[in-house]
Amino acid sequence: MLELSWPWLLLLLPLPWLVKSRQQNIAAAGLLLPPLAKMAQQHSFGIARQQKPKQWLMWLIWTLLVVAAAQPKWLGEPVSMPQQGRDMMLAVDLSGSMNISDMVIDGQAFNRLDAVKYVLNQFIEKRQGDRLGLVLFADAAYQQTPLTFDRKTVQQMLDEAVLGLVGQRTAIGEAIGLSVKRFNTYQSSNKVLILLSDGANTAGNIQPREALKLAKAAGVKIYTVGVGAEQMVQQGIFGPQIINPSDDLDEKLLTELASETGGRYFRARDLKELAQIYQLLDQLEPIERDQLTYRPQQSLLHWPLAGALLLITLLWLVQMPWSLWRRGRTS
Repeated sequence: MLELSWPWLLLLLPLPWLVKSRQQNIAAAGLLLPPLAKMAQQHSFGIARQQKPKQWLMWLIWTLLVVAAAQPKWLGEPVSMPQQGRDMMLAVDLSGSMNISDMVIDGQAFNRLDAVKYVLNQFIEKRQGDRLGLVLFADAAYQQTPLTFDRKTVQQMLDEAVLGLVGQRTAIGEAIGLSVKRFNTYQSSNKVLILLSDGANTAGNIQPREALKLAKAAGVKIYTVGVGAEQMVQQGIFGPQIINPSDDLDEKLLTELASETGGRYFRARDLKELAQIYQLLDQLEPIERDQLTYRPQQSLLHWPLAGALLLITLLWLVQMPWSLWRRGRTS
């Protein structure tokens, strides 16, 4: 739709007629409105009937200039903007044990990292309105993606994560500490860390409970997910044996990290249970659905200005031969 920034300027449109009506008192008009009076004298809005086309042309020029001064613009269709709901950091374990293929669904086995990627990608897709970041950790922790509204980039960086990239051990404390450090660079009251691990803290320069103090001081809420099945059939010397591949999982630590910050600990024994956890996280950390919208604006100021310039040029070209002809007759 068409809109004017300053529509009240259209009140100036009848100004030439006001000047014309006060021609008998042009001196007074000159005192009050010198530029308009000069315009009236030079262009003579009220001159003889034979010059009416010129009057209409000048009125059209005046109209175009007033419209341009009112700054016309075209408003496009409303566009929804992502509204920040939460700053959410995803910390994913890349230790060697994440390669264990004990996540089974529909008879197909996935290793733990692939299962996390599969479900986490669906979770990321639904987080419209949240700002997401990605931290990967093993022997050390590093930021793979800063907090961003670009969910596609976060998904891509997660898909490109590979086991053994930064070692084989598990630096849970460093993952929390790095996440808190990144949170502190933003002004936000909704800071959520989702940490996924299948083991215990065995590496890093900062211990988990030290990192926990930093998280509590920064107001970061931690949700922890323990990944890995509790039973797995393994072929041994004496035939198949049932083992617990999650012996190293430190559930006590993960539970403490979550409960101390107001979060919650989840146990993901298979792919289906992992998917249910993310559905529950959607309920615990709901997305703010109210959308902010804006309408793209395109200035149309150049059109009336160009039209006025064209008409002024045309008027000048028409008047010039007439002036030359009159000058020739007088000489």
